Amino acid sequence: MTERRNGAPDGPKDFIRQIIEADLASGRHETVVTRFPPEPNGYLHIGHAKAICLNFGVAEEYGGRCHLRMDDTNPIREEEEYVRAIQDDVHWLGYDWGEHYYHASDYFEQLYDYAEMLIRKGLAYVDSQSQEEIRAQRGTPTEPGVESPWRGRSVEENLDLFRRMRAGEFPDGAHVLRARIDMAHPNILMRDPVLYRIRHATHHRTGDRWCIYPMYDFTHCLSDAIEHVTHSLCTLEFENNRALYDWVLDNLPVPARPRQIEFARLNLTYTVLSKRKLMRLVQEGHVSGWDDPRMPTLRGMRRRGFPPEAIRAFCDRVGVAKRNSVVDVGLLEHAVRDELNRTSPRAMAVLDPLKLVIENYPEELVEEFDCVNNPEDPSAGTRKVPFSREIWIERDDFREDPPRKFFRLAPGREVRLRYAYLITCRDVVKDADGRVVELRCTYDPATRGGDAPDGRKVRGTLHWVSARHAVEGEVRLYDRLFTAPHPEEDRERDFVELLNPDSLQVVRGCKLEPMLGDVRPGERWQFERKGYFCVDPDSLAAGHPVFNRTVTLKDTWARIEARMRSTS
Repeated sequence: MTERRNGAPDGPKDFIRQIIEADLASGRHETVVTRFPPEPNGYLHIGHAKAICLNFGVAEEYGGRCHLRMDDTNPIREEEEYVRAIQDDVHWLGYDWGEHYYHASDYFEQLYDYAEMLIRKGLAYVDSQSQEEIRAQRGTPTEPGVESPWRGRSVEENLDLFRRMRAGEFPDGAHVLRARIDMAHPNILMRDPVLYRIRHATHHRTGDRWCIYPMYDFTHCLSDAIEHVTHSLCTLEFENNRALYDWVLDNLPVPARPRQIEFARLNLTYTVLSKRKLMRLVQEGHVSGWDDPRMPTLRGMRRRGFPPEAIRAFCDRVGVAKRNSVVDVGLLEHAVRDELNRTSPRAMAVLDPLKLVIENYPEELVEEFDCVNNPEDPSAGTRKVPFSREIWIERDDFREDPPRKFFRLAPGREVRLRYAYLITCRDVVKDADGRVVELRCTYDPATRGGDAPDGRKVRGTLHWVSARHAVEGEVRLYDRLFTAPHPEEDRERDFVELLNPDSLQVVRGCKLEPMLGDVRPGERWQFERKGYFCVDPDSLAAGHPVFNRTVTLKDTWARIEARMRSTS
């Protein structure tokens, strides 16, 4: 049996891997060949990531290969832009198809020849009914369908009409090619399904060479066979299609016999993955585009700062199941935090700044403190951060009348400035409206580095930025796009009514430590005590750093929901 390699999951194997190992052990296959076959009519989302990780992952584990194949059989909806985006997303996730990159359109001539073979065998016919008539005659789960009046056409007549369809003699909708199977079949899909339709449209690869295009169920299985795919892994909505998949392969002289296996698709709480609904979010302006960091698209997640390693880890943790279920989005966020905690350099940033003046600190003195870049990675080293008499702290880190268990700064209270000194608040300056605008404090010079020689303890530690050296930036605080965990299941309200009004808050005038003035789009950082952030491409046009919050340091939604449950 082929040896598994490259990080195969520990523990019990899922049912797909059990099938693969049994096929290898029996000698049915020597090399595992899978494929990821997206239709290039949109952008990939987190659900596609699971399919990508599974198909490329099992092929790699068993020393096989995975093909990337564009299912480009609908020229009306497909664009080259999506082709490039899909390639980019798969590469970004960490996978490569090598020389095995294909298009369904590569096989159009072969597929046409196969269709003629079915006609010659009496297993396909040209139907001249409209789409509505065909649909009306399909029947119900308890009632058989009605045979088309054109079902009895001769082989010669069917071949003639089909060739004339190809030649462009007929308008869209005039004829279709249907399989002749069984109009009383218990699986409605098997009641003479359509194999080809007329579509006068320019294809993004083949141009105007074709005006008839094969349907997915005819194309997919034959493309698998032509490419010698061994295991055709797809989601559960294609379970009924397997009967047609097998019927086509059983009735044609294909070069290989792939096996279709269905697994549960990925569904996430607080998320919609329907392509139609995602399109509506974009078209109605609820989000800024397909790469909006709130979108579940891979482009959106990438812009938000999700590492591909975290998405792969999440897909591994979700595993492969035979029944559909909904996964808590918190599991994805946990995987992101886990990865970013290990890999993200630290920095100090004040998002809602409040001026703090250290009255007994020399006015012109500037010190530098060694700050740890990543406590999880000693090799990351340290950086120098300047410190001066005037600094910025977070407004939420001060309370004039502190509540119980508030251990940060308050009048008369001593706290620690991270890496710097212990300070004590002596006075509060307010504006004419009574709003606190400045704090006057003193520091203990003996506490350089943040520890007191006499051993006294303080409970609060604050991050800060030197006012003299601060870089101004913009921070976009992203949160979950929906307020309800299952926005697609609400039968009384439109899903857009469940959009979270606080899913984006733009904060300008943030104060950043100096090194953050020289960052590049895509870089990921942990802002100490605030969360994980990624540099947005808008930084280039804005002329100052723009950061997207990837995730908070902790799961704030879990706490919010716990409070809601306790008060209900």
